[in-house]
Amino acid sequence: MRFWRRRDESRLRALSEAEAYHHSYGDRGSDVKTVKLEPRRPRYTLPVSGEDLRQRFQERLDAREPPEQ
Repeated sequence: MRFWRRRDESRLRALSEAEAYHHSYGDRGSDVKTVKLEPRRPRYTLPVSGEDLRQRFQERLDAREPPEQ
């Protein structure tokens, strides 16, 4: 099986949502509507960030005694 590439791939651009829908499904009917949603609000705030956890874990690893061989 052969895969063909476009000669000038630098002309490729990102598709809008409407263009991608048209490419995938054809003309959209009147029952399809594109909506924009607001970003979700955080459910709750944590007292510790992921970076804090990573640093603490690294400190604990560094504090361990080397294994006996």
